[in-house]
Amino acid sequence: MNVHLSEVALNAPDTMTETGGSPVRRKQLQRFAVVLRDASWLRKLLLLILLGALWEWYAGRLANPLMVPTCSATLRALADAVSGGGLPARIVTSFRALLTGYGIGVVLALVLAMVAAGTRIGSELLELCTAMFNPLPAIALLPLALLWFGLGNGSITFVLVHAVLWPVALSAHAGFSGVNGTIRMVGRNYGLNGVRYAAAILIPAALPSLLTGLRNGWAFAWRTLIAAELVFGVSSGSGGIGWFIYENKQQLEIPAVFAGLITVILIGVTVENLLFERLERITVVKWGMKSSDFRQEREPR
Repeated sequence: MNVHLSEVALNAPDTMTETGGSPVRRKQLQRFAVVLRDASWLRKLLLLILLGALWEWYAGRLANPLMVPTCSATLRALADAVSGGGLPARIVTSFRALLTGYGIGVVLALVLAMVAAGTRIGSELLELCTAMFNPLPAIALLPLALLWFGLGNGSITFVLVHAVLWPVALSAHAGFSGVNGTIRMVGRNYGLNGVRYAAAILIPAALPSLLTGLRNGWAFAWRTLIAAELVFGVSSGSGGIGWFIYENKQQLEIPAVFAGLITVILIGVTVENLLFERLERITVVKWGMKSSDFRQEREPR
């Protein structure tokens, strides 16, 4: 009898496992909890689905599509805009203007930061200009830009350059100023100066600050572009995403308006995750200038 009971006790967990008892469910929940803890993208996806469900519920309860359309209606409008509504062409138009203004702003910011890093007068000039112009919203310059450059891409480019220039210049100046003196002396000993010195010594050493500035400049430029296109966005018969939102608002196509807003959000998230995070990992993280688990360190336990 004692032998029989011990055999039953030993076989009991296996029997419960085979019959789908609580130990199996407990292990499955534990595995799922581990996946949720380690997979940030899965947690974010579940949260996004939850927000979409709440949106659908609230819009259905409100029953006023002119105020808040349902999530499903917005997704259908987004699919229609992508397939036949000309949204891809609007995205191309916006990105063409964005890249022009962003590129010019970054180049000017690097030049200002290098001059400021090399001379005291340049440093004081940069500090004075950023104190005056950085708090000034770029979109506030749009009326002047219309007077100076007319109704076209020149005005949008001007406000984009203003939006990008100052945050990138501040980050670049902080990064250049923080470069170790020994590294600077190595560059001088090799006879580097001017652009060669900046490209070989200053920019690589200050890359973490530069990437922060580029990321902030991108965010400012993207918001400024959409706001400028909402005011005016038609040049040569075509407009960007902001103008797409404005046109559909005038026609009371509210699901399409929300679809345009979702497009703005998706592009911003995609550029942030696929471009800047990837660039950060293949440069400063790979070179040991920043820990590979820097994002996990900032997450709450």
